[in-house]
Amino acid sequence: MIHLKKYSLTVIGAGIGLVGGFLYWKYVGCLSGTCPITSSPVNSSLYGAVMGGLFLNLFKKENK
Repeated sequence: MIHLKKYSLTVIGAGIGLVGGFLYWKYVGCLSGTCPITSSPVNSSLYGAVMGGLFLNLFKKENK
């Protein structure tokens, strides 16, 4: 059983990053279509989710 409380910061960060990545694609994006991350809303959203999850995971306290 996965404990959601244990991974809550990572999940919240991934959600925020997902929305942020999509908004970045929508308002900034890549006009030429040659940018590998920002040319597609899926790529941009997934990249944002990974970065957001990793960033908030830095603040997770370790139980010893």
